[in-house]
Amino acid sequence: MRIGVFVCWCGSNIGGVVDVPRVAVEAARFPHVAHSVDYKYTCSEPGQKMIVDAIKEHKLDRVVVASCSPRLHEPTFRQTIARAGLNPYLLEMVNIREQCSWVHAKEPDKATAKAIDLVRMAVAKAALLEPLFEGAIPVTKKALVVGGGIAGIQAALDIADAGHKVILVEREPTIGGKMVMLDKTFPTLDCSACISTPKMVAVAQHPNIELVTYAEVTAVSGYIGNFSVTIKQKARYVDHASCTGCGTCWEKCPKKVPGEFNQYLDNRKAIYIPFPQAVPNKPCIDAANCRLLNGQKCGVCAKVCPAGAIDYEQKDEYRQVEVGAIVMATGYDLFNWAQAYGEYGYGKFPDVITGLQFERLVNASGPTGGKIVRPSDGKEPQNVVFIKCVGSRDEAKGKAYCSRACCLYTAKHAHQVLEKIPGSRAFVFYMDVRTPGKAYEEFYQRTVNEGARYIRGRVSKISRLGDKLLVRGADTLLGSQVEIEADLVVLATAMVPAENSRELARTIGFTTDQDGFFQEAHPKLRPVEANTAGIFLAGTCQGPKDIPDTVAQASAAAVKVCALFAKQEIATNPMIAEVNETHCQGCLLCRDVCPFKAIEAKTISDKAHGTVKTRPVARVNAGLCQGCGSCTASCRSGAIDLKGFSNEQIASAVKAFLCC
Repeated sequence: MRIGVFVCWCGSNIGGVVDVPRVAVEAARFPHVAHSVDYKYTCSEPGQKMIVDAIKEHKLDRVVVASCSPRLHEPTFRQTIARAGLNPYLLEMVNIREQCSWVHAKEPDKATAKAIDLVRMAVAKAALLEPLFEGAIPVTKKALVVGGGIAGIQAALDIADAGHKVILVEREPTIGGKMVMLDKTFPTLDCSACISTPKMVAVAQHPNIELVTYAEVTAVSGYIGNFSVTIKQKARYVDHASCTGCGTCWEKCPKKVPGEFNQYLDNRKAIYIPFPQAVPNKPCIDAANCRLLNGQKCGVCAKVCPAGAIDYEQKDEYRQVEVGAIVMATGYDLFNWAQAYGEYGYGKFPDVITGLQFERLVNASGPTGGKIVRPSDGKEPQNVVFIKCVGSRDEAKGKAYCSRACCLYTAKHAHQVLEKIPGSRAFVFYMDVRTPGKAYEEFYQRTVNEGARYIRGRVSKISRLGDKLLVRGADTLLGSQVEIEADLVVLATAMVPAENSRELARTIGFTTDQDGFFQEAHPKLRPVEANTAGIFLAGTCQGPKDIPDTVAQASAAAVKVCALFAKQEIATNPMIAEVNETHCQGCLLCRDVCPFKAIEAKTISDKAHGTVKTRPVARVNAGLCQGCGSCTASCRSGAIDLKGFSNEQIASAVKAFLCC
């Protein structure tokens, strides 16, 4: 056994605290170490060449690299030792940056001693490493995109344009998401619908895209390159194959209910399309509000439909599809401010609205034809108050994070008030103004120069004052209390994960962060990948962002999918769990704790005393297993080991530390 140890300075990141030469000298004394050296930048091209040369010169058969996080550099050093002829999994890495120099920056002696101990443990573990070999699995070259907002649309179009088949699933009756509800987009103030509706039509007409609306993903099994997905097609009670979208049915429907698309500022029919440019431009029946489907007398839509497309007997249908990759683009919802901010009126003041409701008011296709009016009486407001960070950056009542887009869309709204209503005044209560985007700061300054008054402080209470709203707050810059008689109050509410996003993540088999947004594999190096291989993230399902960032991430996810589909087969990670069936008791506790659904039951036969008995044991799906080790920690009989982190290897590292 000949182990080589390479200790990196990482400039001053490690070398500024840890005595790197001393670590290398001490490591040379450890059992089986044939070569030990320190180097300024081991991950650099000269550093990698040094490792390759040392492996050949000193006939090394195991390598320990003490440097930065293996999450960052382990693939690099595996490729390095592979070039020297070693199996890439005969490498052990020690993180002496995050675990030593960064956390003990003011204790160099202790940091150095800890680094020596970590290297000692790594050497002991490396002595027991065994060669591992990647497997290969075929790839189904069809993608599933979940969510039909601008992120899902962009991802689907990019993948389809590359020549691959795409199934786009949207839970609403139309694609378009939140973007199609907007009036203008900042900072250019171009028409949002003019951007999004042509893309919606392109999706519907693309030969490589199958559009499935009013549907949900209910089950996912399989692994990267080979997912099996169950899609629930909810009953529309309209046969879209026969329907021509003529509009006769919804024109004659007698039942009206508050409309979701216009943010409940007007009514729609029980049979409806959400808006005139909807894709597909064919209606569905709202079963919860349809008179006939609730046992009352009606059936008008069926009587007037010239195509005979109404089908009250239609049921939910389930279908199973096979795909190689999944793009999550489920978007966001808005924070429920009425429950948390009672001081703003509990939702009982109709003239306190959200930013998205304002978008529908100011939109030419909205309920007022683009005229800004008060919902309570239809009068044009003169004093409009905008309140930012309602639910954002507020750990006590809302969310700790910034929703990123609110500063700019509030500036846009203030601009629209001043532009559309002569003599009007716009007041903006804010904590900070954040403008992280191209031309964003200039757009904000333009709004200020147009006359919008920015007041740095929180609003404490909104109350009724005759036919107006009295907004009380503080101006922290002037150190004074502020009272404004407002005709309309617009709240910039926080972006939150879409409804049921946690449940959907569990169904598909990946994780969410503490706020419920989908968790990326690495915030810097793998921002569009989930922890589960083959699942990619696009848009605000991963965290708050504006339209340009959403589109960019959607295209990035599409590129990842296309890179996957460029291969006939993909290599599997060999550092996965394996079951010793002789010791397995079949309790399947490992299956219950596996976050990736990689463990299933199988039946084996045992021969004893001339009889054959069957019993259940655990089986690891190599395509799904991510090597997290949850199963090994939960196994009571010690029947599961993680390749590369076996019980014996870990025990040897612990023993080396305890016996030093």
